[in-house]
Amino acid sequence: MKKILSAMLAAALCVSLAACSSDEGSSSSVAEDGNSQIDTLRVAFVPSREPEEIITATEPLKEMLITELAKEGYDVGDVEISVGTSYEAVGESLSAGTVDVGLIPGGTYVLYDDGCDVILTATRDGLSIDSDSAKDWNDNKPTEPTEDQAVSYRALIIAGPSAKGQELGAKVNNGEELTWEDLDSANWAVMSPSSPAGYIYPALWLQENYGKGITDLSHTVQADSYGSAMARLASGQVDIIVSYADVRRDYVDQWQSEYGRTASIWDETNVIGVTPAIYNDTISVSKTSEIMTDEFKTALQNAFINIGNTDEGKAVIAIYSHNGYQPAQSSDYDNERAAQQLIQEMTAAQ
Repeated sequence: MKKILSAMLAAALCVSLAACSSDEGSSSSVAEDGNSQIDTLRVAFVPSREPEEIITATEPLKEMLITELAKEGYDVGDVEISVGTSYEAVGESLSAGTVDVGLIPGGTYVLYDDGCDVILTATRDGLSIDSDSAKDWNDNKPTEPTEDQAVSYRALIIAGPSAKGQELGAKVNNGEELTWEDLDSANWAVMSPSSPAGYIYPALWLQENYGKGITDLSHTVQADSYGSAMARLASGQVDIIVSYADVRRDYVDQWQSEYGRTASIWDETNVIGVTPAIYNDTISVSKTSEIMTDEFKTALQNAFINIGNTDEGKAVIAIYSHNGYQPAQSSDYDNERAAQQLIQEMTAAQ
């Protein structure tokens, strides 16, 4: 009998210890109000703008997420917001589970979809110009927003105020076709290889029009943000940048106040190439994050959609030119996968 009692006590002790161990290792629990409790939600942004600018602009997002997630049944103790050193760094953090939520372009999502799930697509204000013709963008500038909401955008190849940049812009505006030699003689600033507007789709544009890729260009430099790319363009360090279609609207003030130009950005830059439409940025979540259950994914979807439907929320997400969000699925980005495949084939053939 003593042996049986001892065995029962030992078993009970093991269960108790296991329960304590499980509680200590868990990042979530149930609060007194019945909500699930999450200690920390880690949200990362890609560096498409200056990191300090993103951190400052998105500070209110922390309390917005805490408030909205509480309505969805989750009490979040803290929201940590960071900006990755590169697009790839955010993708890798999502895959590793060191970040729970990432606001990343479609191209980055596709590269890292083994380690993250897309839950939302951003909507943007449409633009007054949506033409395949570079000259149309120049003849009808400045580009203005419209009330129409769009789930895709264009990438533009933009020539700046340098002598070479003005030469290329003039040829386009005169109705002349640019040659490969024209483009190869210029200095280019591009973004990281997973950036849709800053690399992938411009590379496709070069392939479709010239049978060449970005790696075939003689003079390229990789910028760490669109802000630094724009600064290089303004200073004449580069003649061409590649970017999302409304980038000049985002930097219209800095062009003169920070970058030292005396004339308007609209007067000193010209579009020399237009890519096909690119599906908008994603909000993606880590597949390896301990807190990322299906139920919590739904809660995050609802929280971000609700935030995007308020004026205060729109003011925060405007840092990425986002106007709101709608539910997304992996197949929405199949065209992006096809683009990535082509890039890989082009790289392998070189």
